[in-house]
Amino acid sequence: MGLHTIRRRKLRRNGIKPQVQVLWDFTYLWVYGAVEPLTGEGFFYEFTHLDTVCFEKFLELFASKYHEDLHIIQVDNVGFHNSLNLSIPENVMKALWASLQSGSKSNRKAVGLCKRTIKMVEI
Repeated sequence: MGLHTIRRRKLRRNGIKPQVQVLWDFTYLWVYGAVEPLTGEGFFYEFTHLDTVCFEKFLELFASKYHEDLHIIQVDNVGFHNSLNLSIPENVMKALWASLQSGSKSNRKAVGLCKRTIKMVEI
């Protein structure tokens, strides 16, 4: 969303470019969300920035709304998802998005890690 300066014609002599004051004003909104695949229930929040602070706040809000369940959230390898300053609530686990090649070594490692983690939680 934003405002763009409307450029109109200006009367000037040949060879002289008109000088126009540009007043651009943009507002960005980022939508963070989580969807439960089986039921389709979703949890969405709008934030002003796409960074670690807002992602952490989203995780806190999500974890407090669904405090009785354990959640595995699949994220990609963007910097703020893997930040060292990110604190994750106890009932939320982060699973990194594996590469798109189904037989790749990193994909097998990610699947194995998820299986081991889930087995530890079940015990």
